[in-house]
Amino acid sequence: MKQTFTFPADFLWGGSVSANQLEGAYLEDGKGLSIQDVMPNGIMTPPTAEPTDDNMKLIGIDFYHRYKDDIKLLAEMGFKVFRTSIAWSRIFPKGDELEPNEKGLQFYDDLFDECRKYGIEPLVTISHYETPLHLSREYDGWINRKMVGFYERYVRTIFTRYKDKVKYWLTFNEINSILEHPFISGGISTPKDQLTKQELYQAVHHEFVASALAVKIGHEINSNFKIGCMVIAMPIYPLTPDPDDVIRVMEADHQNTFFADVHVRGHYPGYMKRYLRENGITIHFEPGDEEILTHTVDFISFSYYQSSCETADPAKQIKGEGNLIGGVPNPHLKASDWGWQIDPQGLRYIMNAFYDRYQKPLFIVENGLGALDDLITYANGEKTVEDDYRIDYLKQHLIQVAEAIQDGVELMGYATWGCIDLVSATTAQLKKRYGFIYVDRHDDGSGTLERYRKKSFYWYQDVIQTNGGSLFE
Repeated sequence: MKQTFTFPADFLWGGSVSANQLEGAYLEDGKGLSIQDVMPNGIMTPPTAEPTDDNMKLIGIDFYHRYKDDIKLLAEMGFKVFRTSIAWSRIFPKGDELEPNEKGLQFYDDLFDECRKYGIEPLVTISHYETPLHLSREYDGWINRKMVGFYERYVRTIFTRYKDKVKYWLTFNEINSILEHPFISGGISTPKDQLTKQELYQAVHHEFVASALAVKIGHEINSNFKIGCMVIAMPIYPLTPDPDDVIRVMEADHQNTFFADVHVRGHYPGYMKRYLRENGITIHFEPGDEEILTHTVDFISFSYYQSSCETADPAKQIKGEGNLIGGVPNPHLKASDWGWQIDPQGLRYIMNAFYDRYQKPLFIVENGLGALDDLITYANGEKTVEDDYRIDYLKQHLIQVAEAIQDGVELMGYATWGCIDLVSATTAQLKKRYGFIYVDRHDDGSGTLERYRKKSFYWYQDVIQTNGGSLFE
């Protein structure tokens, strides 16, 4: 029997980007430097002293000047939601000023107006790997408690300014990545090999407090705001049925669930208290922190790209490639061009795990395939990319999303990562493309910046138009 299924009537279909990966205009209209402006190779090498011409993010795809045309293309696909971020250093160029930069505020006014003109809901990440560089160098990022106050001022400014234009907010992008990548995630300038666990987990605590404050402030400014956390979701499987491997999985999983637990439950879980105690870590709580943490999120959003395995066998603990959190490769799965293992069923699995654990609405805000795309020209002169591999990847994942919804999971929406080609966060490359829209720019800086619809553009358009029904045709 042919399966028939459509997604919920109010389902938010769309795509995701971040300011630092596509806007460009890195010093225009009063913007200050962010940590991204001194990361020409993504997370692959330590930051440089100053911005360099080989940093692809300084120009990005010039979205800052081309956003109207790009939003029109997203609207043509039928987007209901567009996830982007606000570049903190556009609003507070150094991060510790008392007054915001009006030109920066106006840019996002105009961007959100353009989205709403087409009936597209903005979903805004407040801090997406783009801490103002001054806050990183002067204060050592989130290690310093003063960051909570700087973030609070920034949050109050944007919540007040956009209270009638933005309903959906995320406090920190992939907040659990700070454990692996403290500079990009937490703006922490201290080199990772010199960073103590005490400093790292104190920085995590400061982000927790700031995130909960954002929820509190947001609900005071507009009670209709929906404010979520955002984590990397990576299911972890035991490499074997050995109970030692299963316990290893539990311990590894705790490092991730810790972040959602605090955001959703408002306190530190027992397993984390044990970890902190056994590692000699004492988190300093300022007076009032415990109460602040009780301001919990309205929903849980996450990125999903792959799963991983864990084992207690030292000989088999060979870490594979991954998004920002690696793991032992699964021998049963194939991998992308960048070594990320492809596991559509893992998405259904993690959705059920989150919903069983929290009973909070979920939102998939990143999922997609980074691949090498070839722009071709048809006889009629039309240019496109025949990206059937991307269509297949997304289709297989969305079928598993449908399964999870039928399992009873409450899902608000689905936003693919890099809906228009942009600069990679991990490698700062443009050849690693995710989008439905091809951008003619290349890693050597060449290209016209023209936009071309890929084959997947029309496929996703049909998925949205049929509210997922076309997935089962």
